[in-house]
Amino acid sequence: MRVLPVILLSLFSALLLSCDRRSSIAIATEDNILVIGNSNEPKGLDPHLVSGVLESNLIRALFEGLCVDNPSKDGVADKGVAKDWKHSEDYRVWTFYLNEKAKWSDGEPVTAHDFVFSYQRMLNPKLPSKYADMLYFIKGAEEYNKEKNPDPDSIGAKAIDDRTLELTLRGPIPFLPEITKHYTWYPVPRHIILKFSEGDPATPFTGWTKPGNIVSNGPFQLKDWKIKHYIEVERNPHYWDAGNVQLDGIRFLPISNSYTETRMFLDEQLHITYILPPEMIPYAKEHVPAMLRQEDYIGTRYLRINTRRQYLDNVKVRHALACAIDRAQICKSVRGGNEKPASGVVPPFAGYTVPPGASFDPERGRQLLAEAGYPNGEGLPEFKFLTTDRDVSRRMAEAYMAMWREHLNINVRIQQREWTTYLQDQYDGAYDLAGAGWIGDFLYPTTFLDMWTKDNGNNNTGWHSEDYEAKLKESENSIVPEEKLQLLQDAEKIFLADMPIIPVFWYTTNYLIRPEVEGWHPLQLNNHPYKNVSLKRN
Repeated sequence: MRVLPVILLSLFSALLLSCDRRSSIAIATEDNILVIGNSNEPKGLDPHLVSGVLESNLIRALFEGLCVDNPSKDGVADKGVAKDWKHSEDYRVWTFYLNEKAKWSDGEPVTAHDFVFSYQRMLNPKLPSKYADMLYFIKGAEEYNKEKNPDPDSIGAKAIDDRTLELTLRGPIPFLPEITKHYTWYPVPRHIILKFSEGDPATPFTGWTKPGNIVSNGPFQLKDWKIKHYIEVERNPHYWDAGNVQLDGIRFLPISNSYTETRMFLDEQLHITYILPPEMIPYAKEHVPAMLRQEDYIGTRYLRINTRRQYLDNVKVRHALACAIDRAQICKSVRGGNEKPASGVVPPFAGYTVPPGASFDPERGRQLLAEAGYPNGEGLPEFKFLTTDRDVSRRMAEAYMAMWREHLNINVRIQQREWTTYLQDQYDGAYDLAGAGWIGDFLYPTTFLDMWTKDNGNNNTGWHSEDYEAKLKESENSIVPEEKLQLLQDAEKIFLADMPIIPVFWYTTNYLIRPEVEGWHPLQLNNHPYKNVSLKRN
């Protein structure tokens, strides 16, 4: 059959056709509105209640933390709400001096008290935050969040005065400014949250993030939210650096089908796609090479295993599943975007050696399955594989399913769910196996290792190890860079020996971007500071 080439030609034909009327993207460019794909409908806009990349893309436009990303350099923390900072000799005590011009979008000042309130709110054990562990670097944060200490004032976050924030950490963290760029460290408006929660900040989903209610402190403010259609933000006139914001607004489109998104791009309906389908990459290289971006991305694709499930609590079964996956074939035939097969959960970092872990070895997989008491897969039930409703997710799930059937004689049934249900099913443990991924929150290996600790909101495997956590703690308390990294490698070895997840590949980003977009530079975390982006207009 030659159906695929016909589909490809129809998708790209828009580039070859001329028309007399202005396209929707030409109008948006003239209006100085950036239009970008954002994969799916967000779960929400409360920085304390979400944990996904697509939510992060929106929140970074609306809110701002102590430090912000540099528009073109990785690992550089630029000034955000904080105009300056200093640290103690052992990197345990940090003092941030806030910009006196920093304001909320309703004109109220952003103060150190807002940050203290925000950190106490996110760590409040009554608030269903899945990302509270991001603040565990702060002394006393974990104890308060896990209800070992009921006093929120015991947390090492203090407002010395309105413009001075002091953070005392549980260990030496030389890269703290890099961490504060993550949205979990952003302030939220105390006066607005208390208003809509009737004085109880731990009350979730009060409606304070809805259009007309939300107040934010970033370069943009929420203008409109049409469910399943778009979310649009506009300039925040009270932003401290408003004079340097280039765009008048951004329109985020929740397009879950990557082929639809590509077609819309080629029909001149958006400036940047969220993703480019693997099948389109060769064609894009030939026909629109100037619009194709393929960039390094600090992230890992893996399969999450529910170790609480019968049969999957057996480490030999988990390793057998890992041995049956041909990662190189997945990268080449299913993905096709320069991804690299992953042996571990941590992508290659400068100074960090990824320990040997998962590899394709079907014979070893069959042997392990037999040792576990299931020769040739006999006795194992049909596993359910949870994934999202994206087309590429379905293809990857089908590839895993075929490999497990061929090499291990194991049957798997695919369950596709829309984004919010997919996330909730993992939080609830309502799955056997799940396709998942993790993008680094900052450029250090702990962003991939800390999440697998006991009761972590992003773990969701049922697995934990005291030995593993002891290595993480030992690394955190070391002030010797080489020793810190070696201890993290030792921790990952423990993790890979138990195999609560199956690493598959290390990400790259593959997307299309129009030539009108300026200031959008390659970044390993793909967190582009929107205030530095502009549109070239005729």
